[in-house]
Amino acid sequence: MSGLSYSTLTNNGLWKNNPALVQLLGLCPLLAVSASVVNSLGLAAATMFVLVTSNLSVALIRNVVSETVRLPAFVMIIAAAVTAIELLMKAYTYELYQILGIFLPLITTNCVILGRADAFASKNPILPSAYDGFIMALGFGVVLVLLGAIRELLGTGGLFANMHLLFGESARAWHLVLAVDYPSFLLAILPPGAFIITGLLIAIKNQIDARAKRLAAAKADLIVAGSKRVRVTGKIS
Repeated sequence: MSGLSYSTLTNNGLWKNNPALVQLLGLCPLLAVSASVVNSLGLAAATMFVLVTSNLSVALIRNVVSETVRLPAFVMIIAAAVTAIELLMKAYTYELYQILGIFLPLITTNCVILGRADAFASKNPILPSAYDGFIMALGFGVVLVLLGAIRELLGTGGLFANMHLLFGESARAWHLVLAVDYPSFLLAILPPGAFIITGLLIAIKNQIDARAKRLAAAKADLIVAGSKRVRVTGKIS
C-alpha cells in the first residue's frame, strides 16, 4: 500500500490532505450546491458512490491497462459510475436530482475523483483503494455538509429543510426553525456567501494546524531543555 497505513489514509482524507480545504479540488459543485443541508448530503452521497466505485474498478484493472489508454479508461469508468448514480437518483430522489441538475454529470470531471484514481487506485490493491475513495469522499462530504448547514442557518434561520427529498416523507418533521421571523440573509445562500464561508473554514483549519505546530515545537524544546547531560566520567547530572 505504498507504505501508507489505514490511519494515515484516514488522517489524509479527513484533515491533512482534505480535498476541499487543502487540495481545493471540486470547488465548483462545493460552492454551487451547498446552499442547504439536503443538497449537500445529496451531492456528498453521489460523490462517495462514484469515488468508491471508480477506485475499486481502477484498482481491479491497474495491471492490465496500458499506459497509453490509462487516463481514457479512468474517465470511462468514472462516467459509467456517474451514469449509474444519476439513474438511481432519478428513480428514488427525482426532485433532488432536478435540484442538483448539471452538477451531477459534472462529477465526471471532478478532479478529486480522477486524481485519486490516478494517484492512488492505479498503484494499490483493491481494499486500500476502496478505503481511500471512501475516506476522501467522507472528508469532502463533511466539508460540503458543514458548509451547507452554515449557509442554510445564516440564510434562512433554520436547518434541515426539505430533507424529505432524500429520506422520504417522514423526514419533513426534521425541519428545525431556530429563529422566528428571521430576516433572510441572502448573501449566505448566494455564491459569494459560499466563497466567504469556505475561506473562513480554510482559515480556521490553518489556524488549528499552526497552533498544533507551535505546541509540538514547544513540547520538543521542553524535552530538549529538560534532558539530562552525561559527563565524561559517565555520571549523570
